[in-house]
Formats: sequence, C-alpha cells, structure tokens
Amino acid sequence: MLFVFSQRVEDDFCEKTNTFLGTIQRIIFPIIFLFILLVGLSLNLSVMWILVSRIKRWNRSTIFLFNLVLADVTWILCLPCLIYYHFNQLHWIFGDAVCKITRTIYHACYYCSIYFVTCLSIDRYLAIVHPIKSLRILKRRQSLLICLTIWMVTSLSSLPVTFLAGTQVCENNKTICSLYVFSDETHITLPYSLLSTAVGCLVPFASICYCYCSSVGELRRVEMQRLKKRNLLTKLMCSALVIFGLLYLPYHASRNSCIFLRMFMPNMPVVIERADALFFIEMAVCSLNTCINPLFCFLAGGDFREQVCRIAYSIQPFKKWRLKNRRTVCPI
Repeated sequence: MLFVFSQRVEDDFCEKTNTFLGTIQRIIFPIIFLFILLVGLSLNLSVMWILVSRIKRWNRSTIFLFNLVLADVTWILCLPCLIYYHFNQLHWIFGDAVCKITRTIYHACYYCSIYFVTCLSIDRYLAIVHPIKSLRILKRRQSLLICLTIWMVTSLSSLPVTFLAGTQVCENNKTICSLYVFSDETHITLPYSLLSTAVGCLVPFASICYCYCSSVGELRRVEMQRLKKRNLLTKLMCSALVIFGLLYLPYHASRNSCIFLRMFMPNMPVVIERADALFFIEMAVCSLNTCINPLFCFLAGGDFREQVCRIAYSIQPFKKWRLKNRRTVCPI
C-alpha cells in the first residue's frame, strides 16, 4: 500500500534567506555539520577500529558500544550531501530519492543512538544490581538480538519520514529537501512526533534515571573496594542524563512546538518563524551527540578503556609519564 502526503513549499527555505532563520540554515548548519564530519567521524572510526582489531572477546557491553558507533557513523556519512545543500543556498541537486533516504537515515540513526545509550545504562545496572541473574538472562546472543530488534523497529518506525519528507520546487526554480516537521499534514506529523518523543525519548530517559538511582543505591551498600566502579558508573549515568537534558529533551520539545503551532496557530507567522529558528538551533546542537557518544565507550567498556590506555602509553611522552608514575593501568 502506497501512502502519499501533500506538502507545501516552505517559504523559509525558498525566500527568507536573509533572515536569522536563513542565516542558521546557510551558515551555522553547514559549519556544525562540517565539524561533525571531521571530528565525529574521526572519533567514531577510531573507536570502531579499537573495538574490531584490539578487543578479541566481545561481551554484551562491547556489542552495544559497537552498534552505537555504527549508528553514528551511518548518519555522519550522509553529511556531505547536507553540507553542500546548506552551503548551496538550500538548493538540493541530488534528487528526491537521496533526499528521502537522508532524512530517513537521520531519523532512524538518531533514535538508534538513544536506544543503544539506554542499553549501555541498563547493562551497567544489571551488572551492579543483578550480577548473577544478568549473566543468565542477558548473554551475547541476547544482546545481538536486542541490537537487531532495535535496528529493525527503528527503521520501520522511520518509514513515515520517507513519505512525509522529499524535494519541493520553489517559484524561483530552487529545489529544497524538506523536513517532515514542516509538513501541512499536521494531523499526521503531530501524533507521529509525539509518539516518537514518548517512545524514543521519555521512556529511555525514565529508564536511565531508574537505573542510575538503583545502581548508586546498591553500590553504597557494598565495600569500599568497589568505589572506583561506583565512580565510573556515576560518570556514565551522569553523562547520559546530561546528554538527555541538554540535547534530546530540548530537541523534542522544539520539534513538537513547531508542529503544534502550525496546527493550532497557522495565522501567527512570526511566532512560527521563531519556533522554526529554535528548532533548527536545537537540531544543530543535538547533532553533536555523534561527537559525544564515544565518551560512553570509554566509560562503559572496561576492555575498551584498557586498550585506549595501552595505545596512549605506547606513545613516547605518555610512556615516560607512566614509568615515572609507575602506572600500569588506566588512571580513570
């Protein structure tokens, strides 16, 4: 069954190139995307190389880490088209199919990243609160099935983006690659965005909060020898909570606001334009999560952390520091 949704051409993409909103799209967006392409891709490929070549035996944490990096790399590889698009005065030259694929991959990989970060937090929670039971209920095979399920469900749930997004031709013959957020089909986009927010953001956020509180409470009752482990867990969970608080939650709030205003206040263009500008800022900032996610590999993966330290200690300046301070393990 084929679904076809109508969508008007957004004036902000077609004409308003000299406004603050146009500046965000033409300058801020491509600069941030270029930074992510250079820094984020380098970090994630380095993490992937360590996971594949230096860690011989993978556990469930390693599996979640690899899939997190894979989701980020997949999205980053779509950035060259978007960078050219925004530097080219929002004129899309790559065709409708590439536009739809790019928007869909962004949506799917974005939520895959959230789910894999949540899986890492749940994995640490099980290792601390239910160490024996977790070895039986969450083995490597189960972890692989969970990752495969996340990829499949997220890809299927992102299919509406394929039909809602696409290329549109302006009156000045400029072709834009639209976002589903700006569709006139608000009776479809608003429920879809709200459902994505609930299932893809609020539920994972609540899960991480529960895992953090339960794990820290459990570690406070154990002996002081596990103080280092508690500190690592605290850093991991706090990092996840900060990312949700600064990146994911504001992004979803601004996205829902854009659609809500279009649906219930269509005669307030100034308010809508300000909401659009805020959404684009949040979208650009939220994209930086691909540069931050490698932090989870260092905090969550003990084997990964050890390999990073070995590589660092093999470099001459670090090697001298290690011998001077008699360090044999990673200081963190």
